[in-house]
Amino acid sequence: MKGHIKMKQIKHILFLTDNFPPETNAPASRTYDHAREWVKMGFQVTIITCAPNFPTGKVFSGYSNKLISKEVLDGIKVIRVWSYITANEGFLKRVIDYTSFAVMAFFVGLFVRTDIIIATSPQFFTAIAGRCLSFFKNRSWIMEVRDLWPESIVAVGAIKKNGFYKFLEWLEYGLYKSAKKIIVVTNSFKEIIAGNGVDPDKIFVHKNGVILDHYSPRDKDVYLLKANPILNQKIIFAYIGTHGMAHGLSFIVHSLPKIQDEIPGVHFLFIGDGAEKANLLSSSEKLGLRNITFLSSVPKQDIVRYLSLMDVALVNLKKSNTFKTVIPSKIFEAAALHKPILLGLEGETKDLIESFDAGICFEPENEEDFISKCNEIIKESVYKKLQNGCSQLAKAYDRRQIAKEVLNTIVSG
Repeated sequence: MKGHIKMKQIKHILFLTDNFPPETNAPASRTYDHAREWVKMGFQVTIITCAPNFPTGKVFSGYSNKLISKEVLDGIKVIRVWSYITANEGFLKRVIDYTSFAVMAFFVGLFVRTDIIIATSPQFFTAIAGRCLSFFKNRSWIMEVRDLWPESIVAVGAIKKNGFYKFLEWLEYGLYKSAKKIIVVTNSFKEIIAGNGVDPDKIFVHKNGVILDHYSPRDKDVYLLKANPILNQKIIFAYIGTHGMAHGLSFIVHSLPKIQDEIPGVHFLFIGDGAEKANLLSSSEKLGLRNITFLSSVPKQDIVRYLSLMDVALVNLKKSNTFKTVIPSKIFEAAALHKPILLGLEGETKDLIESFDAGICFEPENEEDFISKCNEIIKESVYKKLQNGCSQLAKAYDRRQIAKEVLNTIVSG
């Protein structure tokens, strides 16, 4: 579009995202870590987000769902706007949630000085706001794709491939084509988007990673062990993150009776909240499980303490071809702490884990394979080899370096 500033003149960055700290999910952490590094490099970054509420749908203590509120976090200007807040339950409610944020982000964004606009998925209503701001502010915009939407919501059974799906898909590719550039987090995403007619030269792959200074090998936190004595003297397999429809945690829970009998020294630790947590708690009680502990989500500053408790990082998703294209960011944090990864996921993540020898993979939702790999990963010789692979994986995905590479994509012509 004529009138757009040249990329090399970029100094002010406006970033739209519906997740941001103190939320602790992967989108919030990625955006915060990148923005903080960009500020250190002399750029002015403004984030438009909503009141922190993910994944429970309840506003965090110390915050309120005001029309507009502002704060500065590590030099990042953060503008929080009102949105309809609901738990991640029910497709219609989520759409209203996403749409309300997009509308508010658009109107508030009209009054924010910027040289470039970045809008991030997975829900592309935020991207629609970015596209509209691009038009009305006469600025280029970049779409960051962290998840293929609407494909991912079909994968968890939230909608079917009907006429509404086709409409969402049409919107999706319209956004891809209107964006100046597209940043994706996996090679698979680039292949799929380019394969559907989007210019591959404007698609840039910048995977997730980890701030190595924040996540490093350490002993198990003695205070947390005292607070949770059931974890003492156990081999801890930990899942830390959202307990949602996509994560296939029900399969894990229903596999635990056999593990309880066959591998008595192993204990599973689930930390987090989400739409499926109540069902998981109910299933655990009905099965009479003694080898699993559930804890609520923890503050961002405490996550590494809880990560220290685990011996093995459990990373799992439902069995779906769609999920073969994703790379869960929690693998990088686990690797930085030298915690071998037990991966229930095929595709690009499996290739990555196996290339670094940083974990062991099992077929998603295959109970026999899962239990077999639980036994294998805790063998001393295997475990030590995987720890070395974790170290190499973490070093290869230093998020500070990735932030610089993303910035180069943003400001280059």
